[in-house]
Order: sequence, then structure tokens, then C-alpha cells
Amino acid sequence: MKYNRVRGINKDWSVITLGCWQIAPSYGWGDLCPEKDSQKVIHKALDMGITAFDTAEGYGDGESERRLGKALGSQKESAIIISKIWPEAGQTLKDYPSALENSLRALDRDYVDLYLIHWPGNFFDSHEKSTRLVESMVSLKKSGKAKTIGLSNFKADDLELLGNHIKEFNLNQIPYSLLDRGYEGKTLNLCKKNGLQYMAFSPTAQGLLARPMKEKDLEMPTRKMHHLFKPAIYSKAKKVWETVRIIASELGRNPIEVAIAWVLKQENIFTAIVGSRHPEQVEEFAPAGNLHLSVEHLSRLTEASNAFPAVKVRS
Repeated sequence: MKYNRVRGINKDWSVITLGCWQIAPSYGWGDLCPEKDSQKVIHKALDMGITAFDTAEGYGDGESERRLGKALGSQKESAIIISKIWPEAGQTLKDYPSALENSLRALDRDYVDLYLIHWPGNFFDSHEKSTRLVESMVSLKKSGKAKTIGLSNFKADDLELLGNHIKEFNLNQIPYSLLDRGYEGKTLNLCKKNGLQYMAFSPTAQGLLARPMKEKDLEMPTRKMHHLFKPAIYSKAKKVWETVRIIASELGRNPIEVAIAWVLKQENIFTAIVGSRHPEQVEEFAPAGNLHLSVEHLSRLTEASNAFPAVKVRS
């Protein structure tokens, strides 16, 4: 496993971050990972050298945070814990520390290493409102209960509303994979200019690039609603999967490792967030943190991605 550091957090951050959405009940999936299994997933991640864990107040209404805190046990202080607040229009300066306190109680911890605005929504559609958002988040950092702060799903238009305050944030969590490169272009340039590195979630495109999809996998409600699994697009996405599979076979590695390793080599990527409810899958994808892809392999994967018609670069 390889490790990096980010401003404000004096810990080694693994290039693979464990996504903890699946370890708690969630809309579209149900509670498919009982608490005893969630503990096995987190323990396996620790065993594989993963040091960072991504959760949110909205994952299972705080249950993901609670299960994560309990499973980390004595390693809770050495781990990097990321959580998020879901902003709403009526929130005041008092609501942000209250939300963070709820997360800290669930985690049984005095602070989070990184606290993110989960989504820009339509609530911060002016410089004035965005300034209020920044003030709320900076106050949490100053309190010491959030070592550093970041953003999630912020594209160029959202970032521009922050003005010079954008430099208060360290990271922007965004979806990114061979099948979704929507945060390239203007958003990428703006983030690079202001030192906002990417945390890439869904690097395997909801598992489409991880392994062959079975019929029961395609029946999951979240996949049935996702545009990548619409018949016309899915048939083309499978061509990208086939390139991933072939290169994995050439390297003697798992396809999921190849898909993640490609993401980790892309511009401005700090870490890839990968989730699972099965410890054996964690054992499959964690080695991606050490996988070296040749220039030829990277080129073939990028060419396959470029040929996928649903890959769009947002402004």
C-alpha cells in the first residue's frame, strides 16, 4: 500500500480509502451487511494497510458512523476518519457544530480528521450564501473538532461561488472512473489551481468494472436507477469492462485492481474510495494500492474510456 499526506492531517493516508456506505442500512440496498460482517470488513481493511475510512451522517442515519467507530476500537485514534454534513437552506452557524457533535458521538471520538460538505445543492447559489457556508465550516476547523475541511460533488460553478474562500478547503470528493470522467475540464483546472485534490469515489462504476455482473447484481435498485445500467449504455460499458478484464489477465491480477489503479494514475487524484460489504472483496481490491500499470496498459484503458459515449467532461 502507498501512502500520502494532506495539509492539516499528520497521519499517513492510504491511496485506497474504505468507503463505509455499504456497512450500514441504505436506500436502494437495504441492510445487506449485518453489524458483525461490517466489523469483519473494517478489520480486513486495517489488515490490508488501509488507514482511511469514509463515512457520513446520512449513511444509515448515522449507523455507518456508529459501526465504524465500534469496529475501529483501539485503532480509532490512528485511523483517518472522514465524515460529511448534508447542508440545508435553513441551517445556521449553530447547526453545523450540532451535526458534527452527533457524528462524533456516533464515532465515539473527539474529532474527525476531515469534514466535508456532502453536496452543494441549490442552497449556496450566491457568493453571500457560499461565504456563510465557509464561515460555518472554518469555525469547526478552528474548534479542533475537524482537523481539516473539504467539499464533495462541487463542480466549477459551485467552486467559483466560493471566491478566494476556496483555499480554506483541501479536498473535493467526486465520482471518477473509466466510465465517469465528468469532473475533468474546467472543474479539474480550478481545483488544481487552488490546491484541491480529488478523492475519487465509485472508481469501479458501481462494480461494473470490478467483476462480471450477474443477473442478481443488476437487480439492485440503485443499479436499476443508474444511467450506466440502462440497456443501450450498459452494452457499450461492457466493452470498457472487457479491456479491463484482458489487461488484468495479462498481469495476473484482479480486474478491480486494474480499474482502481488506472484511477490512481489520473491527474489530481489523491485517493480512491472503494466500498464493500464483504471482507474477501477488500482483500481483492486493496492490492491496487501497489499495482503499477505500464504506459501501454494505461493508454489502452484510456482509449477504451475515450470510446465510451457516456463519458462526459463537465464544465
